[in-house]
Amino acid sequence: MGDKITVSLIKADVGGWPGHSRVHPDLIKKAQECMEKAKRDGKLIDYHVTAVGDDLQLIMTHKKGVDNEEIHKLAWDTFVEATKIAKELKLYGAGQDLLKDAFSGNVRGLGPGVAEMEITERKGEPIITFHMDKTEPGAFNLPIYRMFADPFNTAGLVIDPSMHDGFIFEVLDIKEHKKVIMKTPEEMYDLLALIGAKSRYVIKRVYPKPSNPKLKADEPVAVISSEKLYQIAGKYVGKDDPVAIVRAQSGAPALGEVLEPFAFPHLVSGWMRGSHNGPLMPVSVKQAHCTRFDGPPRVMALGFQLANGKLVGPVDLFDDPAFDETRRTAAQIADYMRRHGPFEPHRLPLEEMEYTTLPNVLKKLQGRFQKL
Repeated sequence: MGDKITVSLIKADVGGWPGHSRVHPDLIKKAQECMEKAKRDGKLIDYHVTAVGDDLQLIMTHKKGVDNEEIHKLAWDTFVEATKIAKELKLYGAGQDLLKDAFSGNVRGLGPGVAEMEITERKGEPIITFHMDKTEPGAFNLPIYRMFADPFNTAGLVIDPSMHDGFIFEVLDIKEHKKVIMKTPEEMYDLLALIGAKSRYVIKRVYPKPSNPKLKADEPVAVISSEKLYQIAGKYVGKDDPVAIVRAQSGAPALGEVLEPFAFPHLVSGWMRGSHNGPLMPVSVKQAHCTRFDGPPRVMALGFQLANGKLVGPVDLFDDPAFDETRRTAAQIADYMRRHGPFEPHRLPLEEMEYTTLPNVLKKLQGRFQKL
């Protein structure tokens, strides 16, 4: 136990290569240079740069707390530098997620996705970062619920005394900009009533209960990015492509319990033009580029041991034949969904198409409707 460590995971789409498929190596190299300089200058303890699909991902550790202006500016400036290269290479959607012209103290509300937690390191501190592409923050609702509230997924909820009392969920209403705190297992059904509507109610954080002897009640065990790009830009500018940080073991779910929910490729919103439902496919780093119909939606998992802020890792956790069957199932679901073409439920319902390019297509028909 020492000083608190902050883990900041900040991502942005600053240009796809080609189209929306992946991140060009030059952008990753530039981000690594920016991170390395910040580490030399003492801003960061450690960092790891990665990518999933067309999203550049910065994992940073420091002692400055969450929402720190210096760290957020570092991320913003890194994305700006990467955008310059993206523009030189004429990458698709260069600077796409940098929705405002200038940094204003915090990247929240400017476009990039953010998941951060400030924690006291335990004797052993395994953390897993999850990175999704071609989907929205609500895509994490089902797997996070299963990790921390489903005894059929997480055996520790039944047999580990430290976890047996359950966890506390912070849920955002992203339309009304409100939050609610809910306890499991006591309020499990009420929680499900909300988070099943994943385009509106999004799990933001999970906390241990005060009765958990191995974790501090005021320090989260999971945090998910919740930025909705269309709400920031006022129009469709790409899917949100969320990220999450989850702590494992010692009062939290075991590593295998954290990964197990992704063995079911559940349907999520996003995929092509942010307008379709499709299966979430767990993939290795080398498979984390989107091709088929700009997808299907992907999730990548990196495992680290945190040691005095040092990121010992990563381990590419979905690079495992144990997930091959899940990937095959996801491919079959993708086949099935694709055969619907432009029909719901493959295409999203109209209310969710409101911020895509569809309204501009429908405008020209308005004058042709006749009263019955």
